[in-house]
Amino acid sequence: MRVLLVEDDELLGDGIQTALTRAGYSVHWVRDGKTALDAVLDPSNVIILDLGLPGRDGLDVLRHARRSGITTPVLVLSARDAPTQRVLGLDAGADDYLVKPFDRDELFARLRALQRRWPDAGPEPLDNPKLRLDTITLSVTYGNRVVALQRREFMLLRKLLESAGQVLSRTQLEESLYGWEGGAESNAVDVHIHNLRKKLDPGLIRTVRGVGYAIDRQTDFVTSE
Repeated sequence: MRVLLVEDDELLGDGIQTALTRAGYSVHWVRDGKTALDAVLDPSNVIILDLGLPGRDGLDVLRHARRSGITTPVLVLSARDAPTQRVLGLDAGADDYLVKPFDRDELFARLRALQRRWPDAGPEPLDNPKLRLDTITLSVTYGNRVVALQRREFMLLRKLLESAGQVLSRTQLEESLYGWEGGAESNAVDVHIHNLRKKLDPGLIRTVRGVGYAIDRQTDFVTSE
């Protein structure tokens, strides 16, 4: 799941980015309103938007996104806690409004609620699990084994499971792992796939030559957060 984070507070933004990344999200963080005007037009699954931004107010950014036809769910984070300010944010196109300071668990709960209300914001886990993914410890329970994964291995496995039955190209997988960061080695995905097969099961991830990788649909899972 790709998250656009628009937040000018360095300490808060770094904390949110770190927490989301550890939970398997791909985060693009911008720190001012002018940059956000362009960033909201790029593909993402959800936008976390501060209102008090330098260069351009967050409400202007939100209105710009909606006028441009962007339907991506927007969660506003703001210290503006007056009811009239919340109404302004929601009327401008926000889907949810969370007042600062806030609890990290509540932020994650609201993101999950957006996923449920807008399925395109990120697939929900499947039923009848064979795999259990723990987004806090980045571990996987596979059969009777608990296997610790590297962060990118965990993100890659989660992406493949969420897209079970679909073949994902290397480019799609790289984008889900590195987002807007770039800088991935040309064989990075292949290395992660190799490591996952070694740690879990050689037959879990299927190679589709010339296309990419897939996990079969019957491999169901749940996540623990």
